[in-house]
Amino acid sequence: MRISDISDSLLPHAHDLLTLAAKAGAEEAEVFGIASLSYDIDLRRSQVELASHSLHRGLGLRAVVSGAVGFSSSSDMSQLSSVARSAVQSARARGPDPDWRGFPIPERAIKPEGIFDARLADAGAEECLELAESLIEGCSNVPGAEPVSGSLACISGSSFIINSSGLEREETWTLMHASLEAIARGADVSTGSDFIISRSMVASLEEVGRSAARLACSSLGGGKAESGSSVVLLRPQAAAELLENTLIPAILADNIQKGRSSLAGRKGDAVASGDLTIIDDGLLAGGIDSSAFDGEGVPSQRTVLVDGGILQGYLYDSYAAGKEGVHSTGNAVRSGYTGVPRVGARNFVLSSPQSHNLQEDSRGYLVSGLIGAHTANPISGDFSVEARNAFAISPGEEARPIRSLMLAGNIFQLLKDVELDRDVRSVGSIVTPTVKLQMKVVGS
Repeated sequence: MRISDISDSLLPHAHDLLTLAAKAGAEEAEVFGIASLSYDIDLRRSQVELASHSLHRGLGLRAVVSGAVGFSSSSDMSQLSSVARSAVQSARARGPDPDWRGFPIPERAIKPEGIFDARLADAGAEECLELAESLIEGCSNVPGAEPVSGSLACISGSSFIINSSGLEREETWTLMHASLEAIARGADVSTGSDFIISRSMVASLEEVGRSAARLACSSLGGGKAESGSSVVLLRPQAAAELLENTLIPAILADNIQKGRSSLAGRKGDAVASGDLTIIDDGLLAGGIDSSAFDGEGVPSQRTVLVDGGILQGYLYDSYAAGKEGVHSTGNAVRSGYTGVPRVGARNFVLSSPQSHNLQEDSRGYLVSGLIGAHTANPISGDFSVEARNAFAISPGEEARPIRSLMLAGNIFQLLKDVELDRDVRSVGSIVTPTVKLQMKVVGS
């Protein structure tokens, strides 16, 4: 069973649903469909706890009446009439929306490279189990560490969008992600974790397991940190967690329009270090959120957000763009067929021409992850978080584990003096190296 065959069988139902929506009273309609095949493996300690092979497919309908958008979805193709009626009734209940400008029309789209790997699409149960076992093996080969839990998913999928404006797009893709958490015991106990997410099949996951185990072992025997203002190096995962909850919400056009961003009205202003460039790239080769089109069918593009520290613009979906009379940047994102699209980042890429090995030259703290980043204030940019797997660092000295460390600051102030390392990594849809910031730290 191939994903293209499943998607092809779903597409006629999507056309039927578009017709049913019009009969139910929709003035405009859009159907988003997705089909995916996945092998999922859950690990508990050094054993496979659960292995499953699953098929997911379904359709989501947006129906428009007087500019108001109603939504309904289903995985049951015998319920399409009910889905159409429900979406139209929802739109009517909302009342007219004068800001609605219509669904996207067909435009030329470019297919990004590296988003489909036939080897991953054809991977079977044995290959996936071998990969999962390599996670455990990598961890077990590090003395003093043992696996706690882990997971692996190998997915092939197909997504499509059709609408009443004549747009029809379809794309196949693959994705694999794996993670492992390890524990180490000495005078105390510490944990460490690592992950990989890729559009292509990898030969082995041993290094992911080893990395998690090494982090757990190196975090044993944590000492006390000194409080005050200090240089902090946020490794890619920690940097991504902070950016996702502070900076990214601030450059989304719907937040700008609602007055929920400190960057509103600041286009053309210096908002970061003169060495910092930020690009949102829906066409990034092998990007985790790369696609020829966004969640509404708008062609994906490369959007420069910050260039040399200067704010260049914001991210738009069709609705937010319509309110300002501009074109969408292709930043409508969906979590699946059961939800409506929203404005979001695609592949959010940080870079600098002045990147260098920060750990060799810095005195302060190195932080692998954060706890509580979701509590940051995306409007003001203020945050107070707990560091996970933190280390005190000094040039020429071995990193020393820290028992407890709190970090606080304001992302918009900190970015004015940010520096970037060379260790670029994809953390979901955020592509970032380690970042160097000066912030308040509190040890205990």
